[in-house]
Amino acid sequence: MPVSDGFISFLKEHLRDFGPVSFRKMFGGGGIYREGLMFGLIADDVVFLKADAQTIPDYEAEGLGPFIFEMKDGKTSSMSYYRVPERLMDDAHEMAEWAARAFDVAVRADNAKPPAKRKRKI
Repeated sequence: MPVSDGFISFLKEHLRDFGPVSFRKMFGGGGIYREGLMFGLIADDVVFLKADAQTIPDYEAEGLGPFIFEMKDGKTSSMSYYRVPERLMDDAHEMAEWAARAFDVAVRADNAKPPAKRKRKI
């Protein structure tokens, strides 16, 4: 699940229209953050964005599914992050729109937590 520095540099530039983002390498991949909230992840230089019941149909309409990984016991598990359509890698404007929706999902999830456990600090 490695993520290359070159790919992170590309994404920083590509997400410029969306606003300031940061990246944190973890578990061989990486997280994409804004305002302290993770709204995307990168695995093998592939972008996955946070999704929920409101946005999952957009990904499914594109024939895309969730991020799936293998656990230590050999079982697979999925997360609420969905692969972005490949065309977004060539269209920064549309990528910014999808990133904004993913960030909204992250905000909704954070707001559903008790105040003491919220991550978003603005």
